[in-house]
Amino acid sequence: MRTVAFLIVFLSHARVSELLPGGFGVTVFFFLSGYLITTILRREYDSYQTIDFKLFYTRRILRIWPSFYLVLCLGAALTILGFIQGEINLSAFLSQCLHYNNYYTIFSANGTTPGSGVYWSLAVEEHFYLLFPLLYLTLRKMRITPRRQMLIFWGLCLVALLWRCLQVYGFGASSERIFYATDTRLDSILFGCALGVNNNPMLDKQYYSNKMWNYFLLPIGIMLIIFSFFYRSPEFQQTFRYTIQGIALYPIFITAIRFPSWGLFPLLNLKWMRFLGVLSYSLYLVHYTVIFAVNMYLPQLHKFMQAGISLLISVGLAYTIYQLIELPVGQLRKKFSRT
Repeated sequence: MRTVAFLIVFLSHARVSELLPGGFGVTVFFFLSGYLITTILRREYDSYQTIDFKLFYTRRILRIWPSFYLVLCLGAALTILGFIQGEINLSAFLSQCLHYNNYYTIFSANGTTPGSGVYWSLAVEEHFYLLFPLLYLTLRKMRITPRRQMLIFWGLCLVALLWRCLQVYGFGASSERIFYATDTRLDSILFGCALGVNNNPMLDKQYYSNKMWNYFLLPIGIMLIIFSFFYRSPEFQQTFRYTIQGIALYPIFITAIRFPSWGLFPLLNLKWMRFLGVLSYSLYLVHYTVIFAVNMYLPQLHKFMQAGISLLISVGLAYTIYQLIELPVGQLRKKFSRT
């Protein structure tokens, strides 16, 4: 699923596909992140009846920061030296370093390395995970059942939807305010968290029959996603779209994990798809700046040729980062794992 999410983002940024909005790829990343992090926290609590916050945040830092700061600083250096056209604003650069660029982008001119604006989504996740482990631990300590945990998370998703509606219809908020802000996008992560606590396809027994999932719930999820793409009302896109997509991803994720050999899901397990999935984080970090640079140096090429070159360069850079940074740091992360 990481590869699918990345390719959606890449094709949108490369201007190859107008049907698949890049924002949906980010929504998939958010959902997947919430699901995986909650699954990890759940396994830890099931084994130890507590959550070690120090270990959790150490793992998060080791996973996110080394590659992020490397790419961020290299991009800024290339921009300052003139290899990439752009202008670095110190306050904008600091907002990226300190993980509040999503809000900085809303209220100020950018002034960062071209293509690095995609790092806003990392800021949303950093903000979310400052509080979520404590919320989850509290629910477990209170002996709240998994079903009620799910309902609580859904309730918070509803609050986020109502907050978006208030922002749009009451305050006239811009699309940027809705798209980038943590307070208006956290439900995309929470939907994944809700799947992690109840009806988790990796941990829980299956609800409903195979046919119900494959021939009814999955098609409904796909149709909801398609509807969210083609219904073009600006108000809908800023409010209900994210909620509908979060709901629709439920049956898609469950079916993909429980029935990996059904339909088109075997494609997710192809070697090259798994390879890109391993590199997906580094690919996300570098791809948009690479697209910008290729368009700058090779403007005469057709956009499909530019996209192909950009993808190859991005994969090469991501693989280098994976070998030099992610693999060694990944070995270190294992020392801070309890599950």
